[in-house]
Amino acid sequence: MAAAPSPTAPTSPGYDTVPVTGWGRTAPTSAHLVRPRSYEETVAAVRECAVTGRRGGIARGLGRAYGDAAQNAGGAVLDMTGLDRIHAIDAAGGTVLCDAGVSLHRLMEVLLPLGWFVPVTPGTRYVTVGGAIGADIHGKNHHVHGSFSRHVEALELLTADGEVRMVERGTELFDATAGGMGLTGVILTATVRLQRVETSLMSVDTERATDLDDLMARLTATDHRYRYSVAWIDLLARGSALGRAVLTRGDHAPLDALPARARRAPLEFRPGRLPAPPAFVPEGLLGRTTVGLFNELWYRRAPRLRTGELQKLAAFFHPLDGVPHWNRVYGRGGFVQYQFVVGYGQEDALRRVVRRISERRCPSFLAVLKRFGDSDPGWLSFPMPGWTLALDIPASLPGLGAFLDELDEEVAAADGRVYLAKDSRLRPELLDAMYPRLADFRSLRARLDPAGVFRSDLSRRLSL
Repeated sequence: MAAAPSPTAPTSPGYDTVPVTGWGRTAPTSAHLVRPRSYEETVAAVRECAVTGRRGGIARGLGRAYGDAAQNAGGAVLDMTGLDRIHAIDAAGGTVLCDAGVSLHRLMEVLLPLGWFVPVTPGTRYVTVGGAIGADIHGKNHHVHGSFSRHVEALELLTADGEVRMVERGTELFDATAGGMGLTGVILTATVRLQRVETSLMSVDTERATDLDDLMARLTATDHRYRYSVAWIDLLARGSALGRAVLTRGDHAPLDALPARARRAPLEFRPGRLPAPPAFVPEGLLGRTTVGLFNELWYRRAPRLRTGELQKLAAFFHPLDGVPHWNRVYGRGGFVQYQFVVGYGQEDALRRVVRRISERRCPSFLAVLKRFGDSDPGWLSFPMPGWTLALDIPASLPGLGAFLDELDEEVAAADGRVYLAKDSRLRPELLDAMYPRLADFRSLRARLDPAGVFRSDLSRRLSL
């Protein structure tokens, strides 16, 4: 596989000063938005941050981090989506070398006809490869295949000194960069191992769980049979129905499972699109009554047990991607996505958190529970063996900040952690307890970037 071109002498890219926010649309801050279109322009932008600005810079992909990880008030934000070339595909060995600005959506378009699929995908395919590494994204298959960085063989990293380093897996710099939220440098290219598939359809089993204990028992007993597994959970349910859920699990459908018509184009990838929500959505549209009704209907319409259903990739992995700008449905106030993990053996802590969310009547229609497998090598990687719960909550909910602070303390007391790529309000004093390699990360950052060239709203808030 041929190597990507390396940066040479810099040129100077232009920039605009614009408001920048995360996908949750909370707490926007203004930054100098730089749009490099080449490695040379990226080098120039980083060197300019080093020379001219105390506020530094941070790389940004497609803006799907929910909180402030890709914001930088008063500094520079480097929009890396202009670097989006796929340099080489090893169709026999199953690897791709691409720019960091290439999206998972684009990789799927190119790779699926060749019989390959990305190794890990989160709930959206509109995330860049650089963002996937920086956040060390996970998907429905973590219990089997781990997070995205586990499948990255090497990457090119532009560091604070303006130099480009080839970083291989197993090194300290790789482990600091995987999950490092862009704070070790700007990822320029990556070589990623792929997953062989025969079709672009999924074979899916769906079942209902009557409560949280029933759900955990089903997951524990049978998750090993499935490559992908996720449970939608009703966090408004109470009493004997606390934590009731719809469990969806599956794998890539083999060719012989397809009906004759579908076998004519087994690797076709045509995700559909629905109309976008209006730019203005009334506040309170997703209140307790509305979400409660939605949750009731969603649970009741799910089959008690259905096996072997064929679904399109987009429907199984990325249902919300079919609705452009779906984050508008929470209104102008935006929303907070809260995700945490607690280890196996801490099921009581999970039960307490679910009960508190239910009692608080948090109107969350998008809440999922999954099981994680082995920890990943990234020093700030989020996954650890255990249970992870993610939920969306309207930011306008009264008392939300104080309530989530209490949940943070519950999670930290159970030796768990929150996901930095989705965080927008964690208190820094809890971070050390949640991430045991934090001191190592800070130490490497101090050596690699003593002037603090790479900074973000997240890094300032949490003293990263």
